[in-house]
Amino acid sequence: MTMMAFWLTAMVIGGSFAFYYLMSKFQPDILETENWELTPPEIAWMVVTTVAAMSGAAWVAARLARRILIPLNSVAEGIQRVAAGDLGARAIGGDLSLGEASRLVEDFNSMADQLERVTQEKAQWNAAIAHELRTPVTILRGRLQGLADGVFEPSQEQFLKLLTQVEGLTRLIEDLRTLGLSESGHLLMQVVETDLGAEVRQVTEVYEHTLRGAGQHIELDLPPARAHCDPVRIRQVLLALLENARKYAVPGAVRVHAGVSGGSCVLRVEDEGPGVPAAAAQRVFEAFWRAESSRSRDSGGTGLGLAVVGAIARAHGGQAVCVPSPLGGTAIELTWPNVPAAPTTPMA
Repeated sequence: MTMMAFWLTAMVIGGSFAFYYLMSKFQPDILETENWELTPPEIAWMVVTTVAAMSGAAWVAARLARRILIPLNSVAEGIQRVAAGDLGARAIGGDLSLGEASRLVEDFNSMADQLERVTQEKAQWNAAIAHELRTPVTILRGRLQGLADGVFEPSQEQFLKLLTQVEGLTRLIEDLRTLGLSESGHLLMQVVETDLGAEVRQVTEVYEHTLRGAGQHIELDLPPARAHCDPVRIRQVLLALLENARKYAVPGAVRVHAGVSGGSCVLRVEDEGPGVPAAAAQRVFEAFWRAESSRSRDSGGTGLGLAVVGAIARAHGGQAVCVPSPLGGTAIELTWPNVPAAPTTPMA
């Protein structure tokens, strides 16, 4: 609009100069008179320039309005479609030479993409949770029905099988609770100064027997280190990583390293194979994702263990990565800043 006003003003001024220049050349006697009343040529020129200016302004305004209204109408229609449940609706900008209209369309489409993705993920989560709950519940129902009908004899073996399924459900529910708290931003950490090596030893001593049953053994690399972390959550992470190695790694060494380096805490678990493809390394921390779905379900995996690991790492202000291991397999590494927790202000 500023440019339009500028060019209209320039046209009027330039036209006036041109008019009087031509008059001085071809009719100088008119300009020499003392009668300054408008002459017919002057009136005609004013009418022509006014009509030309109004026509030009109307043309520019129409094009400007078109550039503004096309994306605005498209966004308005898209909002109505999204409100009606069509999450695939997108705005079309047309001629997006105007920066504000272009950004409006891009922001709306970005919001619609995010809303559609979240909705799809929610549907996938519901389906995955239903699938993971159905298997143990079906087994429990069948076993209990068999005991009630006298098909199975009550025995310690039967009760241990039932207890195994209940423990699996308990772990699944706790993992879902942890992920839910993480997604909502309410996964709080009780950060204290901890002997990281001592925490790792406690967990590995308890779990070592389980790994030996899978033909694996633990190798520890624990330099002295005082780390600021939530020890309960770090033990939960280490158990998840050891369980992941037991299920999917080949028999051999499982190396555990924990320490502090350069102001960062590190916890790393490595195995001897078979490893994770590079293309899938960034997806291992997604909930319910499995590199080989059938094998994972047969071995009892839910696809939540490493997602919980990633959530706890983020809650510590750090990250979890999956990289190749020098042992020939996979290394899952957590790093987080070695800083004490911010002091909390007591409430009155």
